Amino acid sequence: MTSLAPLAQLIQRFQERTPIRASSLIITLYGDAIEPHGGTVWLGSLIQLLEPMGINERLIRTSIFRLTKEGWLTSEKVGRRSYYSLTGTGRRRFEKAFKRVYSTSVPAWDGAWCLVVLSQLPADKRKQVREELEWQGFGAIAPTVLANPRGDKADVSATLQELDALDDSIVFETRGQDVLASKALRAQARESWNIDELGQHYSEFIQLFRPLWQALREQDELRGEDCFLARTLLVHEYRRLLLRDPQLPDELLPGDWEGRAARQLCRNIYRLVCAKAEQWLAGAMETADGPLPDVGESFWQRFGGLR
Repeated sequence: MTSLAPLAQLIQRFQERTPIRASSLIITLYGDAIEPHGGTVWLGSLIQLLEPMGINERLIRTSIFRLTKEGWLTSEKVGRRSYYSLTGTGRRRFEKAFKRVYSTSVPAWDGAWCLVVLSQLPADKRKQVREELEWQGFGAIAPTVLANPRGDKADVSATLQELDALDDSIVFETRGQDVLASKALRAQARESWNIDELGQHYSEFIQLFRPLWQALREQDELRGEDCFLARTLLVHEYRRLLLRDPQLPDELLPGDWEGRAARQLCRNIYRLVCAKAEQWLAGAMETADGPLPDVGESFWQRFGGLR
């Protein structure tokens, strides 16, 4: 058990969620720690890694079974031991979900927009398309019109094709503008993307993890397991926030946007605990071939550079 009070409080908070999100935490663990080391790990290692989070062996086995059934994981048996890896589909999902977590900055915006008009779709299909596009960062600027300042027409068309909605949807791309965001456009963005609610979630993230940042900095010697637990919970909570965040350009966001401070805090904590967590993981995880493979150079480029 950790002796760091803020870390213990974060673990307790995770345990008190009903139902406990073990499958989601396992995906975080694979994306953040296992995939950079080759992507395969012994089930027993997973159980040992997650036990301090308060997740018992039975729940871990149930969650692994569910993730395998859903196409995230695949297993290989060597003797009596089972080793689990991300599937090709799971790896693509991971890359899409985690790419934003470790990116250094949001690309500059030229004032262009991608617009999708759904007025010709049946109501049930319109709801399905809207939900998928909102997950990709679109917001509703009118009942049947979705917009995204970073949307790519080719990607949107591919999504509509997959949903069998391309022929009945209308996709526009506007040109870049000199005046990127007027007062009215910023107000519209605030409405269409629930900016105030998202900002509140970022404020809560800062309130949760700032005490951990302070406690970690005050330690003379950081424990490897504490660093691993802190890093896993940090990425888990930050990833959940980014799934809701359309990552609008700065020009459309409030001047005091809490997302900036949350990102800086996440980067600071990750950089502080990363090396110790890696050392600890090397002795705690096992593959079919023995010790974990070393991470590649791309791992050390997370958050703009970890070294």
